[in-house]
Amino acid sequence: MDILEQVHSQKVYFCTDEALANAQVQCLEVLYDFNQTRPSEYDKRQAIMKDLFATVGENCYIEPPLRANWGINTHIGNNVYANFNLTLVDDTHIYIGDSVMIGPNVTIATAGHPIDPDLRRDVAQFNIPVTIGNNVWLGAHVVVLPGVTIGENTVIGAGSIVTKDIPSNVVAVGNPCRVLRPITEHDKEYYYKNRRIHE
Repeated sequence: MDILEQVHSQKVYFCTDEALANAQVQCLEVLYDFNQTRPSEYDKRQAIMKDLFATVGENCYIEPPLRANWGINTHIGNNVYANFNLTLVDDTHIYIGDSVMIGPNVTIATAGHPIDPDLRRDVAQFNIPVTIGNNVWLGAHVVVLPGVTIGENTVIGAGSIVTKDIPSNVVAVGNPCRVLRPITEHDKEYYYKNRRIHE
């Protein structure tokens, strides 16, 4: 198994391959260019995103600064918005669906390290894909951990640490993140606490 197969195998491997490190630097060079764009350079940002990511849909906006381990392992749908300081630990694939909203200071991580200190001393790592469904909202400071799938239309409350799969059509919060309640007809009438949408 070559190093790229190991990286995407979901098994433990050792991060000592020089060619892999050199390839990552090339990706980080593209990311650097994105983060140095001026606010008025919308078209330039769009062009760089097409070079940076595996796929990126139409009408996507990511506010710099953006951090990513690779970029090329992240797949972004249409109409995605990400606020400041999105961090993509995309050592393997991250799938972000259509119409996803990402608050400031969100981290989506596919990579982890074994608990055993001897393995960590030898730079052992594993990577498990993350999937964010269509029309999900990740609140500010959310962290999504390796292997997690978040179902469509779900809201993840600010500051949540998502350690396991979250179903579709729910509000989930906390550390670790748990389902608080389903999204219901009530949410069509009230946008925040007791504030009505149409008043």
